[in-house]
Amino acid sequence: MIHLESFWVIAGMAGVTYLTRPLGYLALRHRTLSPKAKAMLDAAPGCVLISVIAPEFATGNPVDLLALGVTALAASRLSMIGTVMVGMIAAAALRFIFN
Repeated sequence: MIHLESFWVIAGMAGVTYLTRPLGYLALRHRTLSPKAKAMLDAAPGCVLISVIAPEFATGNPVDLLALGVTALAASRLSMIGTVMVGMIAAAALRFIFN
């Protein structure tokens, strides 16, 4: 069973994560964004994804680096969801084959 402290920490993190959406909307609802700001906000999901994934590939494991290459190739041709799916499948398949 989960400890009560762990539950409250997870619930707090979920709450803060959720609050970024409505608070961001409230902060920007009466403003017109410049094209540069729009481009930055469009790139943000990819940046967050990379910041979560990158430490895994810093291990130097050749199988993970190969999966990273497959994912980078997919990213040049597919949408975000397609890239994530290809990356997950490539990592799982390569780990199954080589580990």
